[in-house]
Amino acid sequence: MEIAVEITSRETVKPSSPTPAHLRHYQLSFLDQISPPVYNPSVLFYTPQNEGDQFNVDVISSKLKASLSCILAHFYPLAGRLKGNVSVECDDEGVPYSEAIVKCRVSDVTENPDPTELRKLVPFALDAINETTLGVQFNRFDCGGIAVGICMSHKISDGLSAVTFVKMWAAVCRGEEIVAPPQFASAELFPPKNISGYEPSIGITSDNIAAKRFIFKTDKIETLKARYSKEMDLDQNRTPSRVEALSAFIWSRFARSTRVYSEPNKTCVVLHAVNLRTKFDPPLPPHSFGNFYRVAMTFLPMDSGEECYGLVAKMRETLSRIDKGYVEKLREGDGHLNFIKRTAEVFLKGKLLTMNFTSLCRFPVYESDFGWGNPTWFGSPALPFQNLVVFVDTKSGDGVEAYISLKVEDMAALESDEEFMEF
Repeated sequence: MEIAVEITSRETVKPSSPTPAHLRHYQLSFLDQISPPVYNPSVLFYTPQNEGDQFNVDVISSKLKASLSCILAHFYPLAGRLKGNVSVECDDEGVPYSEAIVKCRVSDVTENPDPTELRKLVPFALDAINETTLGVQFNRFDCGGIAVGICMSHKISDGLSAVTFVKMWAAVCRGEEIVAPPQFASAELFPPKNISGYEPSIGITSDNIAAKRFIFKTDKIETLKARYSKEMDLDQNRTPSRVEALSAFIWSRFARSTRVYSEPNKTCVVLHAVNLRTKFDPPLPPHSFGNFYRVAMTFLPMDSGEECYGLVAKMRETLSRIDKGYVEKLREGDGHLNFIKRTAEVFLKGKLLTMNFTSLCRFPVYESDFGWGNPTWFGSPALPFQNLVVFVDTKSGDGVEAYISLKVEDMAALESDEEFMEF
């Protein structure tokens, strides 16, 4: 359904204490530089835990602002302003905080969510990134429920950094101390480079894009895992993971329904975002702030067929290459920069058909209790990309939500695919 939202107030929340002089210039890392200039959005919905209870939304909003001010003293780049693709000036300008009235019930949004409509519940247009690195929108619903909409600049943080920030903010709002403060070492680990000749905004588009959420229940996922297990030597390999099985299934049905293999002049690539923190030796802690991800690129031969036999094994092999040695090479020389420049050239010539998968599964998205309970639902507004799939665990843990963004005609074709819709 279409959501009617009215902004009722705007203000700026500043850190509770000034950023020390020696921390006021925050250098972007190489991985920050090549990350797309978009906002990573999320919406956390809350409803009273007991029937008949009511939120005191004015008190809640005041607590959110006070705790945001406190947490910004620890996450000081989020109160600063981006200066080009180079740095953040941590001058404590603060975070835009808006309040809005949403003219419907929380359940009207969460029971059959439209990822494009969810954009109305966050403070910024996702592809209109500017110097501001963080924004918050506090949404009040007719039913008394609330939603906290957050936009964090992808130029300084990846998905795990954003989720970690919200979890720490919630802990401060509950009155807890920060046990493990964020670590800001990304530019030391991946020093910035001259990336001229590479445009990080490649692929950003909202034109002719349809975004929908699909739910895959655990029993259906197990069926897919069993199907793809038959293609693998399980004496040598573990059973396909949920993300592997769903990625193979979604790609194969997309390929079948849109007939991608009828275009022999195109190269098909399946991409998976990979968290690099665990690939360091020793591993970096999860509260390492910044963009610590890269994408594993699985190139598919045009003769792989519509059912894409062997795709799980191919994806796993590609993912396995992102290891300690990969991280060491990434930190040295210009090999990776030259590779993404060449890939971008092929993409811009229309010779590359990609599908991007990113997973928030097992991320603590439902552990953001600000003092009034964990979220009723975590919503992921549609990002401005084509052929993108975002996986999120269901709240109940009985399946996986897949947010899929495709060209309008490709989404229609996928939804006409009987096998896809069976699952």
